[in-house]
Amino acid sequence: MSPESSIPRGRLAPSPTGALHLGNARSFLIAWLSIRSRGGTVVMRMEDLDHPKVKPGTAEQALDDLRWLGLDWDEGPDCEGPHEPYVQSQRIDSYRDALCRLADARMVYPCTCSRSDVESAQSAPHLGEDGLRYPGLCRDRYSSFAEANAALPEDRIPAWRYRVADEHVRFVDGFCGPQDQHVHGAIGDFVIARHEDGAGYMLAVVVDDAAMGISEVLRGDDLLSTTHRQILLYRALELEAPRFVHVPLVVSPDGRRLAKRHGDTRIAALREHGISAGKIVGLLAHWCGWAEWGESLTPSELLVRFDMTKLPPTPAILTDRVKAYLQIRD
Repeated sequence: MSPESSIPRGRLAPSPTGALHLGNARSFLIAWLSIRSRGGTVVMRMEDLDHPKVKPGTAEQALDDLRWLGLDWDEGPDCEGPHEPYVQSQRIDSYRDALCRLADARMVYPCTCSRSDVESAQSAPHLGEDGLRYPGLCRDRYSSFAEANAALPEDRIPAWRYRVADEHVRFVDGFCGPQDQHVHGAIGDFVIARHEDGAGYMLAVVVDDAAMGISEVLRGDDLLSTTHRQILLYRALELEAPRFVHVPLVVSPDGRRLAKRHGDTRIAALREHGISAGKIVGLLAHWCGWAEWGESLTPSELLVRFDMTKLPPTPAILTDRVKAYLQIRD
């Protein structure tokens, strides 16, 4: 299905590397409302490629927490669908095929550089929001993946980097507006996979969203800067990019991401303490400008209130008032 289909298709894509918290839940609620308010299809996909950080039971817990909050989906790992499987670790063949296409076209190359190699190669300090710019040390160093692999210790394999052209990537975000990045100057050649078969987040999300006909990707604005790179991959693979919408996160009063030091904001923990789903959804809606303080609501009740123009352009803040309201313990 093309992203231009008249029936919108969106996705919820949790990662089983940690428990679902208030910030994740808010982004998923907005994504769900955006699609459901237009009569669209919601796809659930489990993004479990970060193997060392994947925690047993977290995938099942995330699905259970989202259902408890009142969200549902039409396709996913727990129900039938035309684009199975809906778990990334079961879709490796698709990523391998995409990587082979890029390699055959010489759009990617194997890289054996460590972070210290990249740091020492900097002609001047260049630390942006996405880290050090890669100066292309391995662009023409190896004739094959096998040659690059032989240059590394047995416990390491080469990463795959995309060759970035000297051009600007522009798109209009559905919430943040016009975006423009000179990827070559800002990031340089970027890693698309740290796996021989192409199983890496940057490549996998592009392949999967295209294969599953996703027409809208709504997610936290911490991923806004990655979108320019993903658009390059859509173009390289001759795939049509979806509409991107990036919304503000939930942060602590000091502006930092939610962490244990800010209290236990896990949905599972709030459930255990007797906080109702309606109370949580009501708070998430209040943060979005769609509900008064203290309202208890279901996602379905929010469909008639959904209005992206009311969403504040600044992050939602986990204030002491919110913590007291939800009985969040430090």
